[in-house]
Amino acid sequence: MATVGVLALQGDVREHRLVLEALGAETTRVRTPEDLERIDGLVIPGGESTTIGKLATLYGMMDPLRKVIGDGLPTFGTCAGLIFMSRALDDGDQPLLGVLDVVTRRNAFGNQNHSFEADLSITGLHDPFRAVFIRAPWVAEVGNDVEVLCAWNGHPVMVRADNIVASAFHPELTEDHRVHALFVDMIEEG
Repeated sequence: MATVGVLALQGDVREHRLVLEALGAETTRVRTPEDLERIDGLVIPGGESTTIGKLATLYGMMDPLRKVIGDGLPTFGTCAGLIFMSRALDDGDQPLLGVLDVVTRRNAFGNQNHSFEADLSITGLHDPFRAVFIRAPWVAEVGNDVEVLCAWNGHPVMVRADNIVASAFHPELTEDHRVHALFVDMIEEG
């Protein structure tokens, strides 16, 4: 079974690990460049994207993350993870990995008080997925090689490009593990 690292600088680290372990994957926290050498896949969790970017810069993780993701490491980013992987923001400036050819808008659906749940139709899943959106971004621009897996009210909220999949919502906060299962399948398919 795959070993999945969860970037453990800030955010929903524990929640992702619990879901992945329930699916049979081994998990580990990723905090240093050396940790990246021991994993088959990587999750960049939801949290505060600005903080994740600043801590990744402080701990020398930006270039190692860019390298392993660029070299094909299967990577799944949720909410802040989507933002952090984007090539640009349409509403501000912060450290970004630039490995996913999308432009995102932070807090696109509103502030914490505007958090919501919605039933989504996601490519690869037969039944609707009840998604949790918390201060969620959306994808404002999609690059040529990026596939939109799901949209909400006309805005892309889940995308895939080669070895990267990213969602604006938090699948780790639900009892439905199908989105994580798609990612584990992606790792195992190599």
